[in-house]
Amino acid sequence: MTKVDFYILPSADPAARLDFACKLTDKAWRMGHRIYLHCSDAEQRDELDARLWRFKGETFVPHGPAESEPESLIVLGLGQDPGPHNDLLVNLDLKVPAFAPRFARIAEVVVEDPAIRQAARESFRFYREQGYPLQDHRLQRL
Repeated sequence: MTKVDFYILPSADPAARLDFACKLTDKAWRMGHRIYLHCSDAEQRDELDARLWRFKGETFVPHGPAESEPESLIVLGLGQDPGPHNDLLVNLDLKVPAFAPRFARIAEVVVEDPAIRQAARESFRFYREQGYPLQDHRLQRL
């Protein structure tokens, strides 16, 4: 069954979600996971793409857009079918995508922004009602 982790960041800045998504993606990729980063819109995907390129100057995190590089180990998508991905979903949208149950793990990244917190509460409720194992990680600092 899909395991869901909520990462609760001590920041109100929505950009902190993208920074944390980069760190989480780098760690998961180094552990051998395939990652699908589900973005809410093209602007968020472009910003995440830029952050992945510069987030660690000494290393490279290989990634690409889902529509042109669906076989990449790390893809950034916008709601389309995640292709062959079913390992780790990093959900940066404000709702649970319909394809979420096919993933072994889901990471929801939450900041103190009221809209994001409310969406996370609704997602938590949805996952709990579906019977998914839930874990929350309250991070102290980024």
